[in-house]
Amino acid sequence: MRDLPWYGYVLIALVIFSLVFFLYFKPKNEEIQSVREQRIQVEAEIARLRAKQKELDKIEKEIAVLTMTLSELETIIPQKREIYDILRRVQQLANDSRLTITKFTPKGEISQEFYFEWPIDIEISGGYHNLAEFFDRLSNFSRLFNVVDFSIKSIQKQSDASTLTASSTATTYIFRETPVVQEDSKKKAGKK
Repeated sequence: MRDLPWYGYVLIALVIFSLVFFLYFKPKNEEIQSVREQRIQVEAEIARLRAKQKELDKIEKEIAVLTMTLSELETIIPQKREIYDILRRVQQLANDSRLTITKFTPKGEISQEFYFEWPIDIEISGGYHNLAEFFDRLSNFSRLFNVVDFSIKSIQKQSDASTLTASSTATTYIFRETPVVQEDSKKKAGKK
C-alpha cells in the first residue's frame, strides 16, 4: 500500500467514503426523511384534532345554553300536569289580591301538535281593582296562562270586599315530548 501513487490513496478514500455513505448515511437519511414525514402527518392530525376540539367545545357550550333555555321553558310549559301546584299558586295569587276562588274546575287536555292545551274554569269573587291586580299577577306567573271567555257580573248582596264575580277559562299548556303524527303522513308512508 505504500507503493500506491497519491491518486490511489484518493481512490481508496473515495471508496471508503462511498461505502460509509451508502451503508450508513444514506439509510440514516432515509430514516430521517421517514421520521419527518411521520412528524408532518402527526402535526396535521394534531391540527385536525384541535379543530375538532374547538368544535366540540363550541357544541358543549351550545348544549349548556340550550339546556338552560329548556329548563326555563319547562317552567313556562312543563311536561306534566301539575294540578295541585297550579291550584295552590292560583289560590295564593287570589289571596294576595284579596279575592276568593269559588270555582276551580280543570277540564280535559286538548291535543295539539307539540303541546296539550289544558283549560281550567275559574270563578272568582271580590272587588274590581283586586280582580285587576289578580290578572296582573297571573300575567307575571312563571307558567304560561291564556285567559278566554272572560265575564264579570255584579253580585246582588255587595259588601266593601266583594262587589262582583268574574268567570273565565284560563288555559295553560303542557309540552308534548313527541309530536303528533298527522294522518296524511301515515297514509303517505303506507303508500311507499
